[in-house]
Amino acid sequence: MLEQAMKDQVRSIFSTLSHNYTLSVNVADNHVSKDDLVQLMNDVADCSANINVEVNDGESLQLIIVKDGEKSNIVFRAVPTGHEFTTLLLAILNLDGKGKNLPDEAIVNKIQQISDVVKVKSYISLSCTNCPEVVQALNIMSIYNANIHHEIIDGAINQVEVDELGIQAVPSVYVNDELLHVGRSALGELLAKMEEKLGVQSVSMPSGEIKKYDVVVVGGGPAGVSSAVYSARKGFSVAIVAEKIGGQVTETVAIENMISVPSTTGAELSANLKMHLQDYPIDILQNRRVKDVVVEEGVKKIRTSLGEQIETPALVIATGASWRKLGVPGEEQYIGSGVAFCTHCDGPFYKGKKVVVVGGGNSGLEAAIDLSSIATEVTVLEFNDTLKGDQVLQDKLKGLANVSIKTNAQTLSVDGDGSKVTGITYKDRTSSEEHHLDIDGVFVQIGLVANSKVFADVVETNRMGEILVDATNRTKTPGIYAAGDVTIVPYKQIIIAMGEGSKAALSAFEDQIKGIQLAG
Repeated sequence: MLEQAMKDQVRSIFSTLSHNYTLSVNVADNHVSKDDLVQLMNDVADCSANINVEVNDGESLQLIIVKDGEKSNIVFRAVPTGHEFTTLLLAILNLDGKGKNLPDEAIVNKIQQISDVVKVKSYISLSCTNCPEVVQALNIMSIYNANIHHEIIDGAINQVEVDELGIQAVPSVYVNDELLHVGRSALGELLAKMEEKLGVQSVSMPSGEIKKYDVVVVGGGPAGVSSAVYSARKGFSVAIVAEKIGGQVTETVAIENMISVPSTTGAELSANLKMHLQDYPIDILQNRRVKDVVVEEGVKKIRTSLGEQIETPALVIATGASWRKLGVPGEEQYIGSGVAFCTHCDGPFYKGKKVVVVGGGNSGLEAAIDLSSIATEVTVLEFNDTLKGDQVLQDKLKGLANVSIKTNAQTLSVDGDGSKVTGITYKDRTSSEEHHLDIDGVFVQIGLVANSKVFADVVETNRMGEILVDATNRTKTPGIYAAGDVTIVPYKQIIIAMGEGSKAALSAFEDQIKGIQLAG
C-alpha cells in the first residue's frame, strides 16, 4: 500500500523512536476493509524495528496503538489513509514524546486539570482537510490525560452509526455521547469547549507573573509570521500569540499564486511558516486567544485565554478573518446537520442530494462547481443582481446542466425538521416574493469577517469590522499596528498579507529609532 518513497520518509521519521509499539488490529474476517488495514499496518511496521503488528478477531474494525505493552487511549475505527495517515504517524511520535505539535507546559497543565472520565468520538472523512488538526488535538489530550479516551471514526465505513446520529458534516466531535463541536478547530478552542461541557474551572497563571516583550504579534497567519520574523531580525524580543500557526492558510487545499512557488498546499505553507519562526528566538504561544487588551501609559497589557498576562509597547494585530455566517434563523441550529462551510470536507455527504450554495463570489462558484459532480441539483443564491466571481468560473458554472443560478436572492431562513435541513427560504429582492426550496444541505460561501472584536476598544474599525490603518500599517493608537485580512487593505491574498506584516514590523522599528521607548 505504501510506495517505497513514502516508506523511506516514514523510516526517517521513526528513526528516533525510544519505545516499542504494537499496532493492534481487531477486525472481523469478513470486514470489507480488513485487508487494507492489515496491509497498511504491516507497511508502517516495516519502517521501524520498534513497531510490530498483531491481528485479532473483532466484531467490526478497530486499530489500537499499544505502547510498551500498555494500550494507549487512541483508537482508530478507520483505515488511516488520506489526510489521516499523518495523524497515525503523529500519534506514535507524540506517544514517544516527540513531534513539533506538542503543546507547551501551560496547555498541558490545563489538559491535566480534567478529572472526569471522558469518552471522545471524532467522526471524520479521509478526504477532509479540516479533520486532521481536530483529530490530532484530541489525540494530544488523550496522551496527556489518562482520563480522556479518543476514538477516530471514519464515517464511510461506519455509515449506520453516522446515519443514526444524523451527521452531515465533519469533523463532528462528541464527548460522552453529546455533540461538542462541528468543523475546523484548534487545540485551544476544543479544550475550552470541553472544559465548559464538563464544568471544569480553569486555573489561571499565577497572579503577578507578567511576560514582557518588545513586540507582541497576535495571529499566526502569513501576516503575523512575517511581522514576527521581521521584528526578531531587528533584535527585538518577540512573542507571537495564536490559536495555530498558519491561520486560515491551513484550510487552503491548493496555492498556485505564490510568486516563485508554482504550487504548494496550505498544510505545506503552514509548516514552512512555523519552521521559519523557529529560526529566530521568538516565543511561540499557540493554542491561545487574546481575551482583552488595555493600553496604560503607552504599555499594551494583554490577557490570554490561559490567564497569562503579557505587556509590550508595540502590538501588531494580525488575526485575519473567519468565514462569515448568514445570521438567519436555522443556520446555527443546523450547523453539522445540513449547514456546512467546506465542500472538500462535507461535500461527500451530499452525493445524490439537492444542495444550495449561498454566495456568488469566487468561493461560492468554486463550491458549486465542486458540488455539481456530487449532488443531483445545485442552486446558487446571490444577493446582488450579478455574480461577483471571476468570469472563467461563471462560464464554467453556466455550462453545468445540474446547476441553476438565482440572483437578487436574499436568504431568509434555513428550514429543518428539528434534526436536519429540509429546505431554505429566500426572497426575490426585485419582486419581494418569497420562495422555498426543498433541499438537503446549504453551503455558506459569503466571504470573510475580520477577527477584530477583541481589539474594538483600542483601534478604529469600519462597518465590516476591518481595522483602519494608514499606508504604514499604523492604527489610531500609537504603538499598535495591524496587518493582513483583519485590516482595510484590499485583496485578501497570502502574498499581500506577508508584505503587510513586514510593513507593520518595520513601522514598529521606525517608531523605536525615532524615540518611542520599547521595553527592554
